[in-house]
Amino acid sequence: MSTKGAPLILLAAGGTGGHLFPAEALAGALVAHGFRVDLATDARARRYAGAFPAGEMHVLPAETVRGRSPIALARTFFTLGSGLISALLLLRRLKPAVVVGFGGYPTLPPLVAARLLGIPTVIHEANGVMGRANRLLAPRVNAIATGFPDLFAKEPDLAAKTVWTGNPLRPAVLDVAQGTYPDPAGPLTLLVFGGSQGARVMSDIVPSAVCALDGALRGRLTIVQQAREEDMERVRAAYAQAGIAAEIAPFFRDLPARMAAAHLVISRSGALTVAELAAIGRPSILVPLPNALDQDQAANARSLERIGGAVLIPQAEFTPERLSGELARLCANAGALTEMAQAARSAGTLDAAGRLADLVARLARGAPVLEGKS
Repeated sequence: MSTKGAPLILLAAGGTGGHLFPAEALAGALVAHGFRVDLATDARARRYAGAFPAGEMHVLPAETVRGRSPIALARTFFTLGSGLISALLLLRRLKPAVVVGFGGYPTLPPLVAARLLGIPTVIHEANGVMGRANRLLAPRVNAIATGFPDLFAKEPDLAAKTVWTGNPLRPAVLDVAQGTYPDPAGPLTLLVFGGSQGARVMSDIVPSAVCALDGALRGRLTIVQQAREEDMERVRAAYAQAGIAAEIAPFFRDLPARMAAAHLVISRSGALTVAELAAIGRPSILVPLPNALDQDQAANARSLERIGGAVLIPQAEFTPERLSGELARLCANAGALTEMAQAARSAGTLDAAGRLADLVARLARGAPVLEGKS
């Protein structure tokens, strides 16, 4: 389908997988709607944005608030100010019909610029708790899309312009989401990862927990684990010494397919991870990132724990003994794993990208945010 001359939608996303992958999913849906799509991001995006379906990628100056010292804050605000000037110039040139932000401080310049220029704006909040950048933007944008329902149950002003869409899923997830849960009665595959950079805590805890299992259960396990480069050798050696089959790598580009092949996942609980676990329908042990100001990962994990699709272990309680006990309990009961898989799948939202694209299309036409409202 040719989109030459079609309205342009500018997507603004920080350069991490958690922001770029939902934006990628929306971009594909918008192109199918007949729109042109460009991406505004920061310099980190090149690792993930190679296949992004955008006409152009515009790299804007951006910075995250990393400290409260006067020097750090001054540097951040100077960079964001430079990004705002660059964004104003960019938007005047591109004249997008709508600007859509996916959270994180790198989205502030293009969304604020759009607001100043009178261009309709949407933000998507993926987490079960609104992030700080989106919280700053929320009162000022035309529409808010959310990955979790009832995010603003106690904030009627924001609820009035909010649409629950779910979290858009990239094609690689949708491709495997219709598959069946592998039989957990025989050999078991355990997938372990901790975010795009790998979490050291997984390398510290999981091998010890797995090696403490009884020999019969260890003999059924294959471990697929993401580990930092500096941790790979010790993780690999621990499994080899215990006679456990293991594949260790710093990054899995085919992570959705790895999820689909797994019987149980141990991971952090970023919004994208939780959405993909639900869509594919895989049981999990979730260890939220601790000490986060917003506690967003804890809220995400609770959404699956409440329906029986996951076990939530706070990092302070994530010890080899606790994890070994959970693994022994779950892996000894094929029925429990299957029930968890079914519960997780019940929370999946496979059409989230289409729902979000419909919202953006309504704004591009000048229609009300909520259908039926004028």
